[in-house]
Amino acid sequence: MRQIPSVVVAVFIVSLIESLFVLPAHLTGKQETSGIWHTLSKPRVWFSKHMYRFINQTYQPTLRMLITHRYLTVAVGVAMLILSVGVVAGGHIPFSFMPSIDSEIVTAQATLPYGVPIETTREVLQRLHETAQATIEDHGGDTIVRGIYAQIGSAMPNFGPNQSSSGPSGGHLVGMQIFLVPSDQRDISGVGFSKAWRETIGVIPGLESLAFKAETGPSGGAAIDIQLTHRSRTTLEAAAVELAKTFSHYQGVTDIDDGVSRGKPQLSFRIRPETQSLGLNATGLAQQVRGAFYGVEALRQQRGRDEVKVMVRLPEEARRTSHTVEEMILLTEQGGEIALAEAAEIDSGYAYTQIKRRDGRRIVAVTADVDKQVTNANTVISEVMQNELPALQQKYPGLVYSLEGEQASQQESLAALKIGFLLALLLIYGLLAIPFRSYVQPIIVMFCIPFGIIGAIAGHILLGYGLSIISAFGIVALAGVVVNDSLVLIVTANRIRDTESATVMEAVIQGAMRRFRPIVLTSLTTFFGLAPMIFETSMQARFIIPMAISLGFGILFGTVIILTIVPAVYLILEDLSHLFSRKPVLADAV
Repeated sequence: MRQIPSVVVAVFIVSLIESLFVLPAHLTGKQETSGIWHTLSKPRVWFSKHMYRFINQTYQPTLRMLITHRYLTVAVGVAMLILSVGVVAGGHIPFSFMPSIDSEIVTAQATLPYGVPIETTREVLQRLHETAQATIEDHGGDTIVRGIYAQIGSAMPNFGPNQSSSGPSGGHLVGMQIFLVPSDQRDISGVGFSKAWRETIGVIPGLESLAFKAETGPSGGAAIDIQLTHRSRTTLEAAAVELAKTFSHYQGVTDIDDGVSRGKPQLSFRIRPETQSLGLNATGLAQQVRGAFYGVEALRQQRGRDEVKVMVRLPEEARRTSHTVEEMILLTEQGGEIALAEAAEIDSGYAYTQIKRRDGRRIVAVTADVDKQVTNANTVISEVMQNELPALQQKYPGLVYSLEGEQASQQESLAALKIGFLLALLLIYGLLAIPFRSYVQPIIVMFCIPFGIIGAIAGHILLGYGLSIISAFGIVALAGVVVNDSLVLIVTANRIRDTESATVMEAVIQGAMRRFRPIVLTSLTTFFGLAPMIFETSMQARFIIPMAISLGFGILFGTVIILTIVPAVYLILEDLSHLFSRKPVLADAV
């Protein structure tokens, strides 16, 4: 995001230089009086005539009525602000960390149990390919697809919470990517295609997880990522499985992964006491088992510059089945023989392929994705934290959870944004207090800042966008823009009071009327400058559109507030000033 404020600051610096040094020279230049200039000025004259008529006949009586009932006017404005905040707090307009951008690449990633035969993995790949082809045929055929890519052995590139292809590898991982044509050449979106593909696949028995991805853009991780920790591994895994099941009860929650993996199958040997009396210990047993399956070096032969090892081991057919272990014969130190099944206790189980820890404690991450057209990750997380997690902690004492992934990134970003916003407000207040030589009047100028949020929220609702951290960036930027119009109004009102000896009410009315035209034109030109970005239809622009909406619609509504409520606040503070500065009646008599 650094590029946006960098460009804005550079443009403002150039604009400041132009307004202070270049514009005065233009204003003092001779006015052209030729016929062509007279013709070109007719629209300006017509516009000025009708705007002044509107100011005198409509705006002035309306403003006079509003400031006469100024307390009611401010109360209505505050009520609208509370209502707008309530719409967001109540979840009526969804809030997500980052706006999602529909991708032209739809990815499916399947994870099978570790150690499955490669034939099983190929069967899953065949199922993915057949269902993908069926989905393509149902939505336009080959005209919507540029190609299909599949791989076995590792996760697909740019897939997963970390947006990276690094991670576990093996024959239990299989993925497929469908490369769609540009969005303007097809009737189905990438998200819509992934939904149809998921429905066509249905349930594949034996999978540990199956996840789809059809959106791109910055991401802080999985939409839902709750990390559980407990001293007992058994308790931790049971709690993770139960939590994952609760997510399945929420509509719109997809690609649920309980984070519990059986791992790779393994055989554990525990040597019997009677075997040790024969001189066979655990080390000797392990060496003979390893030699049978991996091999024992019999000799080395030199062939030119290369050295060739000759390994002796069991035939391939014997090494492909675990039944060989039970029938295997071991040699003792005395030269005797004993069956492995008699020499040791053989237990079959699973070994973890990876163990995740945080601060020295073992964790299991329960992750899921959400269909943003059905629900919102923040809403689901809020309900789970309120209802499910307390019950889970009561059932499993000692269970601790933390929000990670996108939720953790969201909390961190909002906390940093809050601090930056407060610092920005403090700097704006300081810059206004110095020229005003007042601690109160900067508050009047800044009073329009929170009301700009109403326009930002209304713009998102009107255009069908949800709020995101990008929208919040636009609201912060809005704070530095809307004060400009409020500033010129207050400065004009103060100048009228000082130079024309007018009453406070008349000074405010005349100041608002005189600055009506520049305030409106400034706001409209800013909005129309943002309009191409706001109404851009390409998918690549959806990432930045929420910021433009916050700025554009926030400025429009902020203008209404500046021209109506700010004059009322000016007079209310004047009333309070007279109230607290009034001397007691007894002192006047003395």
